[in-house]
Amino acid sequence: MTKKYTYLYFLFFSILLLNTCANNNVKAYYLVTGSHANNIELNTINDLKNDLSKVVDAPIYIISETDKFPENGILFVTGTTETNPLIKELAEQKKINLSSEIPGSRGGIWSKTTLSNGQNAIVIGGSDIQGFQYAVYDYAQQVLGIDPLEYWTNKLPNKKTSKDLFNFEAKTIAPPKVPILAYFENDVDELANYRGNLLEYDWESYTEMINSLVRLRYNAIQFFDMLGRPEFFIRPEYKTLKPDYKIDIAYLDKMIDYAHSKGMKIQIDFELGYQIHPMDEDKAECWSTYKEDWIAAWKYYLEETPLKKTDIFVLRPRNQVWDWEYKSSCGESKIAVFNEVYEAFGKLVDDYKPEATKVTVCYSDGMEMFNEGFNPPKDWIIAWSDHGFGDFKHLPNDTKGYQFGTYMHAGYWLNHTVHNPYPNKVETVMKSMFQNYGADKYCLINGQNFRPFLLNLEAYSAVCNNPEAFNGDTFYKTWTQRYFNKESAKHAVASMEFLHKAQEGRKGYVEHLWEIREAVAYLSNTPINRPGKTPIPYSYERVENDLENTKLVEINLKKALGEAEKGLKKVNSENNFYHAYIYLPTLLYSDLIAFETTLHHITILKRLFENTNNPKFLEDAITLLPETIKKLDIVYKHRADGDLNKKWANWYAIKNRRQNNGFPTMKMIEAIDANLNELLALHNIENK
Repeated sequence: MTKKYTYLYFLFFSILLLNTCANNNVKAYYLVTGSHANNIELNTINDLKNDLSKVVDAPIYIISETDKFPENGILFVTGTTETNPLIKELAEQKKINLSSEIPGSRGGIWSKTTLSNGQNAIVIGGSDIQGFQYAVYDYAQQVLGIDPLEYWTNKLPNKKTSKDLFNFEAKTIAPPKVPILAYFENDVDELANYRGNLLEYDWESYTEMINSLVRLRYNAIQFFDMLGRPEFFIRPEYKTLKPDYKIDIAYLDKMIDYAHSKGMKIQIDFELGYQIHPMDEDKAECWSTYKEDWIAAWKYYLEETPLKKTDIFVLRPRNQVWDWEYKSSCGESKIAVFNEVYEAFGKLVDDYKPEATKVTVCYSDGMEMFNEGFNPPKDWIIAWSDHGFGDFKHLPNDTKGYQFGTYMHAGYWLNHTVHNPYPNKVETVMKSMFQNYGADKYCLINGQNFRPFLLNLEAYSAVCNNPEAFNGDTFYKTWTQRYFNKESAKHAVASMEFLHKAQEGRKGYVEHLWEIREAVAYLSNTPINRPGKTPIPYSYERVENDLENTKLVEINLKKALGEAEKGLKKVNSENNFYHAYIYLPTLLYSDLIAFETTLHHITILKRLFENTNNPKFLEDAITLLPETIKKLDIVYKHRADGDLNKKWANWYAIKNRRQNNGFPTMKMIEAIDANLNELLALHNIENK
């Protein structure tokens, strides 16, 4: 090596060493806020401070752009051209390309620049406050390594040097395709109950959910269960669960304020059954007679309750107390009724909150009505609903000039225990709705109890942000490799694909609970009793309809569990998230299907006895009961064991689950045992 190259070699490594020392000895980090920063902006900057504290060791300070800047330390200049004069100055000097129009509402930038005093700085800015938020949270995820779902996944970032913080190219964050992405808090029993206070939403978990949603670009949240849904204080199973249920209005108000402080708009469905101010069910079935009562109830919401803080008003053209089709008790046309209802309610909203957004969420009956002449005023957005599993049963004949959006499900009540992952369906269906119906003005995502549905929730966010860039296969690979090594990620995707296949035909864990009730009813010769509804007679035909599909579910779940087990063996032993998100849901679903399958075997034997009068079939059925008990014990054991991470202890406890379609019990097996033995005894008496 020549002297020249030896010198250059030495110089290069001397500089590298000095940089490394400097990187590891930064005295402090300074987040420079604007003098006009509002509460949302300051909250976001505080989030950035907390994120930085996870990856660097030096102290972090928040200072104002009016303060004298320290000579040593790394500066982050934050905000918008409206809230931070320093950012405005940098934009006017053409050092950064940012204004309220560039990149536009909900858009932002990252940039490296030199300030007028010669100091280097990182600029994180937005065209508006939401654009600033996305710029901050994107930087936190992509540069600092902060997982937006950290609370739920326990994925922690690695330490960073100051050099790492500058290791990015200037970036423009474009405004999302869909301007309003709302989260629907619905059927959230597990999230509410798992810490032990039944139907009382845990502040930590609920606010962490909001924090994660904001990082995923959700900018609105619809409170629903929080308002005291009718089931909680009317349905017998809930009254048994919590006889003294009462909504805490002050707590709701506090939660609304928290969501607002994080930049979320508040969305409320102004139905009239909430405990916050319930209306009599009879009045909800005849608009023409009780319209003044409807209007008075809405006014009460807007004048006397925290719902006065609503930003996005939702109304569904259906029963205003219960979640079912409007069936008039006084001979009205429901289309005529809701054409009037939307005029009246829309006028009320305009009087109280003229700047608010109004959304018509059309379920199946509402979609049919829209195609047949239901026409709310043109300033209502029309949100078209999927059938619960990411696809559409009904499509609009004509959008009729309305702004169109969608109401989609990341989770559904038929599968709220076990997720149905379908990012590929998210891709094809959403792109079709955007392209064919212009349904990109609004999107509402039902996340059920949030935690099991993280993948679908993020997929919907990604496609609503940038549909052209979204690819289901790529998303699957990227998402799983974010949490697992490549080998485990490969098995995770394969397992989830089989899990999705197991739920074809709108099947799911909760749907199988209903099928189990059908089998138990037939085997015990008792009707299916439903609170407040007519009992359903037992019959073999009901169970027969379930036999073939359950076999297919069993085949796919066996494959899903096999792939999950392979990945579990290869994952880092400290990564409990693989167990929680990939392995455990498939195991729980498999347990339930194994139990149901045993009931089906007994069902077939009982039917053979009925057709042949041969007691051997009953005797064989009875011998299967001990196996059935074992399978039920496994269902309970694995749900009781739950997650490896004790943070989520009791999430799957039977007492904490949503009270829909019941749950199999030992009493059911005892009833089957008694009935089969009684049938056998009667047969033996009759054939002596």
